[in-house]
Amino acid sequence: MANPWTGEVAVWLDGERHVAKLTLGALAELEAGLRTGTLIELVERFEAGGFSTRDVLMLIVAGLRGGGWTGSGADLLKVEVGGGPVEAARVAAELLTRAFTVPEAG
Repeated sequence: MANPWTGEVAVWLDGERHVAKLTLGALAELEAGLRTGTLIELVERFEAGGFSTRDVLMLIVAGLRGGGWTGSGADLLKVEVGGGPVEAARVAAELLTRAFTVPEAG
């Protein structure tokens, strides 16, 4: 199980479970890869439901790399994401949420 206290999110690629998280380095890589805008604008796009598939792909790649994966966006294009595009978008949104909030004790 992914650890929400450390910002981890589970993602399945070709039937294999991976841990993704947006570390500071992963966030910096993500921000550098954005063609326009900032991370705040990316968050706003997700909140408004106006994100693109490119946004989802970039977030998942950054999260996977933050979790230790050594692949690239081109590698991710060749794999089956468990749950399909809807799950990929949910994972991307959860990565953003966990990167910028502290889980409540409970």
